[in-house]
Amino acid sequence: MICSKIPLRKHTNLSTKRAEMAYDYIIIGSGSAGAIIASRLSESHKNSVLLIESGPGYTSIDQTPNEVKYGFGANRNRSWFFTNPDHGRTFIGKSTELREPILVPRGKTLGGSSAVNAQIFLRGEPDDYDEWANSGNDLWSFQECLPYFRKLENDLDFSGDFHGQSGPVRCIRTPKNEWQKDSIAFYDGFRDLGYPHVDDHNDPDSTGVGPLPFNTINRIRQNTWITYLEPYLDRGNLTILSNAQVQKIILDNLQAKGVIVNTESGLETIEGNEIIVSAGAINSPQILMLSGIGPDNMLSDQGIETLLHHPNVGKNLRDHPQVPLTWQVQKGQESDPDLRGVDVAIRYTAKGSDLRNDMLIHHTSFGMGSKLYFGDTTNMFGRVGMIVAIYLAKGKGELSLRTSDPSIQPNINYNFFKETEDLRRMRDAVRMCVDVAAGSSYKHLIDFRLAPTEEILNSDTQLNIWLKENARTSHHISGTCKMGPESDPTSVVDQYGNVHGIKNLKVADASIMPDCPRANTNVPTMMIGEKIADLIKNS
Repeated sequence: MICSKIPLRKHTNLSTKRAEMAYDYIIIGSGSAGAIIASRLSESHKNSVLLIESGPGYTSIDQTPNEVKYGFGANRNRSWFFTNPDHGRTFIGKSTELREPILVPRGKTLGGSSAVNAQIFLRGEPDDYDEWANSGNDLWSFQECLPYFRKLENDLDFSGDFHGQSGPVRCIRTPKNEWQKDSIAFYDGFRDLGYPHVDDHNDPDSTGVGPLPFNTINRIRQNTWITYLEPYLDRGNLTILSNAQVQKIILDNLQAKGVIVNTESGLETIEGNEIIVSAGAINSPQILMLSGIGPDNMLSDQGIETLLHHPNVGKNLRDHPQVPLTWQVQKGQESDPDLRGVDVAIRYTAKGSDLRNDMLIHHTSFGMGSKLYFGDTTNMFGRVGMIVAIYLAKGKGELSLRTSDPSIQPNINYNFFKETEDLRRMRDAVRMCVDVAAGSSYKHLIDFRLAPTEEILNSDTQLNIWLKENARTSHHISGTCKMGPESDPTSVVDQYGNVHGIKNLKVADASIMPDCPRANTNVPTMMIGEKIADLIKNS
């Protein structure tokens, strides 16, 4: 059942229903984790589940807007990517001290950011999860997480012990005969440098260059709304309340009792036996702080009564800093704007690094440019680029409240490139990309390089400045409600998602990651949803 402006499959007086009952579970946010938790918990008719989404709701795939239904670069105008105001919110963040504020868009619709992302279907390195386990979260080693990666996945290309074939989310790779011209040049260029070919970037032992997996099938985006919610809308024990923004969690003697929600009918108080916050790495810590859980000095500055001093809510902000390189192509060699702009990537270990596959570079075609990535896209046609990202950065950022108004975004400070090791790895990667583009594989394609210039490349100091002036997020924000044991003074939740010091309150999304995995965060976040749901069922 969906409460929204769209006609319902089943007509039910939801306001009356909510007034008459306390839900077993209230889940805040229908994104990569929240939709999965709601779906899995509602599998048992014994559980009453309320899923709250601040954005719009739909009653079927057919009624889902095209910009949500169809994936990025799948024969659709890409200009909406991340930034459509009808289905997302565009926050503003600070990447470095030398760059103006950058766009930080997130999904605001059923499916959350899984409905607006680039659909790159990467899991990360086994070491990522083993490090989570080594930091006091023994249930989160790679061996413990692998069953949930397999549970959510239906890999159409690979089978075996490391892949799932029966999960709701299908993934596939673009065959080489369908790659863009610059995809082929990119692949051949890195192969010429001696990097190995990779068929499957999700194989635990893989490293090198090859096709990326995507969860876009027949142009349809396999987001969590389409895969985990839409097939089960007729469940009588699952209520979806859309266009509803949670104002705060109701706490009584450090126990969560319900939520206050601003709905289309006004403010409502809804009771729940257990509250699960899955609003994402920006909004989840914001909701905790608005509810009186967070750093005492920050809360008092905003006139919020501190119910539990939790100094690390909003700390440990992690992401993958990235920068773009751009080239003008030769006339007649422009990319096809109706094809996917990203097909291939290289994952490798930076020289001098002890972190395996800590770098990722992918090409990008600008048949239709995205303002999010490149600012003014008027002249993007006829250009190609490479996106260089550190996939395990040393630096950390912070999120803090700007106001007590839930509708106003918190401050987001990524603090990129404060660590010299991050700058060194990025300099080396940028120069390697320039060398690849100067090689034989790009000779027929590129006319000249636009950025960075030769003068910048020849000076570490100038290149450092250029990196800081062009640094941006990979949109993989995580870690702001860090998972860890109570003995870890930097943690906010335990390995079951329970907020330290608060009964009946969980957080389950990318915010609980102790560190950002070496992957696009959508799949790891879906894994978190599957695993937390299972932990709840078995508790």
